[in-house]
Amino acid sequence: MPDDTLIHDPDGGLPRLIAIMARLRDPDTGCPWDIEQDFASIAPYTIEEAYEVADAIEQQNWQELRGELGDLLLQVVFHSQIAQDQGLFDVQDVANAISDKMVARHPHVFGTESRDKTAEQQTRDWEVVKAAERAAEAKTGTLDGVALGLPALLRAVKLQKRAARVGFDWPDSSHVLNKIREEVEELHEAATELTQDAVEEEFGDLLFVMANLARHMKVCPETALRRANAKFTRRFERIEALLAERGKRPVESDLAEMDTLWDQAKAEERQ
Repeated sequence: MPDDTLIHDPDGGLPRLIAIMARLRDPDTGCPWDIEQDFASIAPYTIEEAYEVADAIEQQNWQELRGELGDLLLQVVFHSQIAQDQGLFDVQDVANAISDKMVARHPHVFGTESRDKTAEQQTRDWEVVKAAERAAEAKTGTLDGVALGLPALLRAVKLQKRAARVGFDWPDSSHVLNKIREEVEELHEAATELTQDAVEEEFGDLLFVMANLARHMKVCPETALRRANAKFTRRFERIEALLAERGKRPVESDLAEMDTLWDQAKAEERQ
């Protein structure tokens, strides 16, 4: 029988979690589902957990955040155990790799460089260090290393930031706004004259420029859209509540009535 003392220790911390995952993946005594998983099958859960962390932060639900960070940490330990099972690396290697990276990228804290610099200067220095790291990995192209798996809006912003570093950028947001007007016109023409594939392409161009505007205005497009989603949800739920007071459901209403109630919900939020 394996020694489960650490696994059942409520104060076992990270070593306890690592031991639990090792047991779950044990080919003889582990969980069949956990044993069957690989990097690809777990990746969607990793992305989902990251979003749930962001959602807890958005709601300022700190108790929820503790649990969601635990779920995200589990994903790191899970991937690390899969890698260990395949003889690739283990969780200690993961911790050491990020520790080495953080020390190397903060010479003003862990080295001899002066800390007497602005956050903006530190950001520029950070980008210089990352560029050197990419060069060492033979990633010499300006856009090399921007992860394909990122949400599309975030990847658009990262691609544009990389291009801006080498001077491929509009000087200010007014030029971006002009480009947005141009893309809206092209989308309108595509919608009336071209194929659905062309409409999708023009719509993508518009979203890409909107991401560029977000970058120029120092707005995270993902955060902005999450907030817009939350606002829509909140106001539409208020419409449903107001309709319920009238003994109705949305399907029994019409656009004119719901639009009036939407305005009421907006007005209530401003009070």
